[in-house]
Amino acid sequence: MPKPPFSSSAGHRRGKELLESAAVALQAQRFAEAEKLAAEVLKGGATDGHAAFILGRALLAQNRGREAIAPLEKAVQGRRDPAIEILLGAALGSVGRRADAIELLRRTAALRPPFLPAFQELAGQLAAVGRIDEAIELVESALALTPHSVDLQLDLARLHLRHHDRGKARAVLSAACDAAPGRPDVWMALARALVQDGEYAAAADAYRRALGHRPDDAFARADLAACFLELGDREAGEASLRAAFRSGMHLLGRTTHALAASSHGRFFFRPSAVVKFLQG
Repeated sequence: MPKPPFSSSAGHRRGKELLESAAVALQAQRFAEAEKLAAEVLKGGATDGHAAFILGRALLAQNRGREAIAPLEKAVQGRRDPAIEILLGAALGSVGRRADAIELLRRTAALRPPFLPAFQELAGQLAAVGRIDEAIELVESALALTPHSVDLQLDLARLHLRHHDRGKARAVLSAACDAAPGRPDVWMALARALVQDGEYAAAADAYRRALGHRPDDAFARADLAACFLELGDREAGEASLRAAFRSGMHLLGRTTHALAASSHGRFFFRPSAVVKFLQG
């Protein structure tokens, strides 16, 4: 039988230090480092739930869900840990075992008090296999338990959009904006839904509200520019595109599309000409 690691007092301190370092690495998105440190804590047969959680998150972030299944399954044996169960469900789904993932996540979502991420992951798994109606019903049931969850409202709106029901999506997003006016992601979601309905003035207002809370969001600024161009305000649109492009060349595709796709935009034959225009 393997000897548990860090069994001495000094070893316990070492294990705690490794775990803290792994958590910091995960937070900083240094996934390979987090994986290595968490695996060291689990070395020799330990079943530390926090270490298993970090290892699972790190492996999933590297698109290695198959490798995450075994340590996560071991971590949930004989215990109920909804956070780890959700990761296990995500890992199972990532390798095509959707039925197993859905069965596991249904049990997790049935826990009380409710653990909202379980509903979110289960809804995502259902949507991934085309069961959008079930996913919507699930999120609505979760909102009945926690009606003030803005994150669940966002999920519900996205599901309505996938169901091609923009009216319901916009109603949910409008309510979410009223409930959380300081959330730029909610304003962004509403703006995109408004753009799909061709309501560019209202969408521009939503983008401006998002930028009021996150002024450095160059992608939002490029989307706002597209609204200005559709409204025929070329001067404001091009000024907004130039402001977005100052963030770097990674915005070239987004800004070029905004210029070319708009009914009041511009078209350039050469990327260098676009760059010169945006830098001007």
